Amino acid sequence: MTTIEIEKLNYRRNLKTILKDVSLSLEGDKIIGLLGENGAGKTTLMRLIAGTAKNASGTIAIKDDTEADTKKALVSYSNPLGGFAPNTPISKVVAFYEKVYPDFDQAKYQQLADFLQLDESLKLAALSKGTREKLVISLTLARQTSVYLLDEPFSGIDSMSRKKIINSILKWKPAEAIMIISDHYVSEIATILDEVVIIKDQTVVAHKDADEIREEFGLGIEAYYEGLYEEGVTHDEI
Repeated sequence: MTTIEIEKLNYRRNLKTILKDVSLSLEGDKIIGLLGENGAGKTTLMRLIAGTAKNASGTIAIKDDTEADTKKALVSYSNPLGGFAPNTPISKVVAFYEKVYPDFDQAKYQQLADFLQLDESLKLAALSKGTREKLVISLTLARQTSVYLLDEPFSGIDSMSRKKIINSILKWKPAEAIMIISDHYVSEIATILDEVVIIKDQTVVAHKDADEIREEFGLGIEAYYEGLYEEGVTHDEI
């Protein structure tokens, strides 16, 4: 079953085109890498899928439903927690998620928090960037939803912890769910990817099966992605 269906999506902000004519069909039970340079529109696309960005033209359907409230219920997006006061303890953030999201699984969150060594007594202001990102990952993956969106989830996490988390993601993703990861550590997440979606020039220029990239093009995912961004090269030429 198609989980995410995007048709002729266009989005402008402050008179600037961010995304244009984006069409994409994604099926469940996959981990998908959303790749593109800074400013390509990856975060905007995730926010539109999650229903936190508004006023786009075109359609985004999650399990055939285009209603914003339904999309929010079906999508767990890695919110950076900017709406919480700096002196908020982690325990209060967790309590908020439990109250707002009926699908929040406290037992799963605790497993993730223990695995990532989170101290719930700490306040948000006391967290390093990496620890804050571990909290966001735990909160995002503790929900039982159809779509998980991880937007640059590992940028502040040290190398050893990053590899540990990436290698464990498969057991945290529910069967039949889609997980979309936008990340600059392409070589590190490549081994867990089933598909790759690449954004360039404000639109999707490639949507490929990961194994197809390796077999048909004889390239690793990172080399394929970088090739698309070389001047004068298009995905049809690689």
